Amino acid sequence: MAARRPLNPSPTPAAPDDAPAPPRDRDRVAGLEKGLQVIEAFDQERPRLTISEVAERTGLTRAAARRYLLTLCELGFAHQDRNLFALTAKVLRLSQSYMHSARLPRIVQPELMKLSHALKEASSAGVLDGSDVLCVAATSAGRVISSTLQPGTRVPAWCTANGRVLLAAWPQDAVRAWIAQQALQPRTPHTLTDPDALAAEIERVRAQGHAAVDQEFEPGLRTVSVPLLNYRGDTVAALNVSVHASRMAMDELQEAALPPLRQAQTLLRQLL
Repeated sequence: MAARRPLNPSPTPAAPDDAPAPPRDRDRVAGLEKGLQVIEAFDQERPRLTISEVAERTGLTRAAARRYLLTLCELGFAHQDRNLFALTAKVLRLSQSYMHSARLPRIVQPELMKLSHALKEASSAGVLDGSDVLCVAATSAGRVISSTLQPGTRVPAWCTANGRVLLAAWPQDAVRAWIAQQALQPRTPHTLTDPDALAAEIERVRAQGHAAVDQEFEPGLRTVSVPLLNYRGDTVAALNVSVHASRMAMDELQEAALPPLRQAQTLLRQLL
């Protein structure tokens, strides 16, 4: 099994002038960083792991992985069943702290509700995290479309509309470097997997200001997305509307969803 990816493996655009400086080595708390990596080692595919598997996924020694796992158990964030470890529901406190304190989900959620009410379709917002888009707010409008359309879920950035919108904010050379790091395996017969074609598509998204993805990530899932900009014009998140392919053609989705998405984009720029 390959080692677990680092927390931020991909290139990122230059930080704004007023952004906080990155921590110096002496300011980094290595124990906190490694403890978070141990938590991230668990996922849907591997909800229960041995000490050796955690060590392999995080790059820690077996002895260090054991100490971190036992500490998480002591704090109530994990539990042990013989030689297997699993996270507990207490880990949700970490995401709950973000959802309750961060401005982005609180500001975006009302607009998602308006979009879903008007279109009777699902809507979500996400941010880029390494190779994935992390959903920070969502509403389903009562329609079951995809299990990924809920806060806290992660989807690959390269084959999703929100991901391509977020990548389109990067310089072209940074996008190509990022693409070179991805395993472009087809998820459906529609998935775009050629690196050059993908880079060209992201460039097209940059030019037109929105992304439209037709069943590339999941069969039957069609999505249109626009970037969410702050008052400086920086892309801070992406906002989408998703439908099932059986209910709406791709051109119909763009015609119906883009005007209200643009309206929400304009309103939210004043608040972000």
